[in-house]
Parts: sequence; C-alpha cells; structure tokens
Amino acid sequence: MTKLWNALKLIGGVVGIFTGAIVAYWVAVSPWHVKWGATDEDAASALPGDEQVQRPTFSSTRAITIRARPEEVWPWLAQMGQGRGGMYSYDVLANLLRLDAPSADHIVPELQNLQVGDVIPIEPGGSGYTVLDVKPNEYLLLLAKGAPQGVVGQGLQAASGETTWLFLLRPLDAERTQLVVRWRARINVFKSPLAFALGLLIEPIEFILERRMMLGIKERAEKLNQLKGKS
Repeated sequence: MTKLWNALKLIGGVVGIFTGAIVAYWVAVSPWHVKWGATDEDAASALPGDEQVQRPTFSSTRAITIRARPEEVWPWLAQMGQGRGGMYSYDVLANLLRLDAPSADHIVPELQNLQVGDVIPIEPGGSGYTVLDVKPNEYLLLLAKGAPQGVVGQGLQAASGETTWLFLLRPLDAERTQLVVRWRARINVFKSPLAFALGLLIEPIEFILERRMMLGIKERAEKLNQLKGKS
C-alpha cells in the first residue's frame, strides 16, 4: 500500500509540475511572444488573408524594422522554401531534421517570379505552403491545409487544421521597412492524440523558428544594402 501511495504521489507531482508549466506559459509567456515586436494596434489590425482562417485557435502578429526599402527586402521573401532560398532560421536544426534547407546569403534571380498557386516547400518531397495571394514589394500570403504527405500536411490533416502565413512590408521612411508577419491557425486539438500534442507544441515552436527567420531576413537585407552603399 505504501509503494502504491508513493507512486501515486510521484505521478501527481509530475502532473502538477507539467500543468503548472503549461499555465505559466499561457499566462506569462504567450501574450508576449504572440506579438513580439508588434504594437497592440498591429495585432488588432485587419490584414490580408484574415478571412481565410476565421476564429483561429492560434494567432500571432510579429514585427521587425529593417533598414532597407521594401523592394530590397522582398527578394528574400520571394525565394523562401526548402530547395529554394531556405527559411533563414536555424540551419543547424534543419540539418539535424534532414530538411535540407540551407539559407541562402544571396538573391537568386530565377526564384523571384512567384505566382498564385506556387508551392513554398518546407520539407524534402513533403508538404508546404501554397501561395494564395502575392503583391511584389507589398505582401505574400501563404496557405497550408491537411495533406496525406509531409509532417506539416499529416499534422494538419490529423487535426482538421489549416493555417495562413502573411508577410507584409510597410515602408516607414525612405530607408526603413517594417516586416509584419501574421500566422493564423485553426486546429481541432481534441480530434486525436497527435492533434493534442500539436496543439501543445505548435505555438512555442512556431515562435522560436519564426523569430529567427525574421532576424535572418533583416540581417541579409541590411547586409546587402550596406554592400550596395559601399560599391
């Protein structure tokens, strides 16, 4: 009886710690990182593509200021994707996951002509985001839904989910641009154990990778802009 009681106490302690960590994350961390770099006005504003995922389970609006004009930032957005210009995020992690998505440090001319319906792949031979709308030097709107192949496609399929990803360029002045990134997802977290796990992990993982991506775009656009100024 004592052993059983001790085992129950141990399980209860683990569950309590896990529950406490989740509550702390949602109360203290999530409100900060879902609008990292953005103002309350940025987060509340209506943006292209919002109507595609209504009543989202998860939503974030993040922003970063880049010392470059919109037309100098746009090429880095246009060539994103696995097998293209990469995702400008953690390449070491991508290599460990065998995603084969090295981030380019130069603009690739043949990858600049994005069209509606094109696919931005994020894993080898797997699923990715479809270009839903594109206005060069202004914004890029991507959409992903459930699919039988790929980690993302299968995860969204298991959760009856879909997600949009918007990259918006706002000129601030003659030398600076604000990159606003909005991600919206609707996921049925109670549909399956996989969907529940996806619901627990997707938001913090998405923040970590997206933040690094935004910084990567900023670094590349500003570096190229500086090199042009010296030439």
